[in-house]
Amino acid sequence: MKISWLDIRSLGEARDAIVQEALHHRVEAIVADDVADLKDLPPTVTKVLLPLGKPLPEDFGEATVVVVDPAAHGVTPAELALRHPELEFGRFVEIVDAPTLEDACESARTEKWSVLLFRDPTKIPLEIVIAAAARAKGSLITVAQDVEEAEIIFGVLEHGSDGVMMAPKAVGDTAALKRAAEADVPNLALVELRVVKTTHIGMGERACVDTCTHFREDEGILVGSHSKGMILCVSETHPLPYMPTRPFRVNAGAIHSYTLGKDERTNYLSELTAGSKVTAVDVKGNTRLVTVGRVKIESRPLISIDAEAPNGQRVNLILQDDWHVRVLGPGGAVLNSTELKPGDTVLGYLPSEDRHVGYPINEFCLEK
Repeated sequence: MKISWLDIRSLGEARDAIVQEALHHRVEAIVADDVADLKDLPPTVTKVLLPLGKPLPEDFGEATVVVVDPAAHGVTPAELALRHPELEFGRFVEIVDAPTLEDACESARTEKWSVLLFRDPTKIPLEIVIAAAARAKGSLITVAQDVEEAEIIFGVLEHGSDGVMMAPKAVGDTAALKRAAEADVPNLALVELRVVKTTHIGMGERACVDTCTHFREDEGILVGSHSKGMILCVSETHPLPYMPTRPFRVNAGAIHSYTLGKDERTNYLSELTAGSKVTAVDVKGNTRLVTVGRVKIESRPLISIDAEAPNGQRVNLILQDDWHVRVLGPGGAVLNSTELKPGDTVLGYLPSEDRHVGYPINEFCLEK
């Protein structure tokens, strides 16, 4: 999970409401430039003092982290840590050129906290700092102007910044920031399903989901006719005799099928569009969100696959009826859909909750 710091230094009349929202959504830290603004905050939130443009106070009050600009304050975090061993200290760096970029890299390598403000819109300097800090134990907190930029910062160089500091413009921004910080999807407990029947069911529309991501050979997306049972469909990363590999594509299934998207919500394959998010899953249940670039819906012959979980639950998947459409089995075994037979084992997932407009909910729902 990424770290969210809420900057209240320049907030106006809405500050109290925004702070209450931040506490409700459990942001990791509140950032102020006056110790008085940290006084009444509960111990559940980290209290960060960042007095840019102001001298350091003689008393840090209830602050638990103090971030300084050594050039302006005339003292380094290491020197302050010797005087105040009970507090944590960090360094603020504004990156505007090559020398300040090197300062940021040095801070990332040595400081417990590095708060970074990049003046140029490109994210290449942040990539350089993240790479420089690859083996460091400290945390990078990058200033974001809004939630949209925060989402980008969290994903830079795949790892992203450890955290984001943002000054919200209105109530609601903090909740959106927290959602962006928690965008990683949880890993899943896959189960082995035993194929009990396959049936050629004639023509219908199927969807190929083309993503903006290079899938790994043991990775695909979960697809199923019912929200409580899905089978792991592999991407086209494996060689085919009559066409090149397309490692960004999953020939996923009939258009009515469910797949897992963002926030553990299910989506119909038919409603995915460019920019949608789907959950990529590997054979060990590791997950990541990937972005859809295109969905191709075409009429093709279909095959219905029925499988059974160890608890007796039935799972159904309808795929294009063609040899090159594949699913994954234990250990990453690649299984051609048209060659599946009773007794074969495929990998799947059994969500425990029913769905209402895709969201998980505990209610009665019968799917056939």
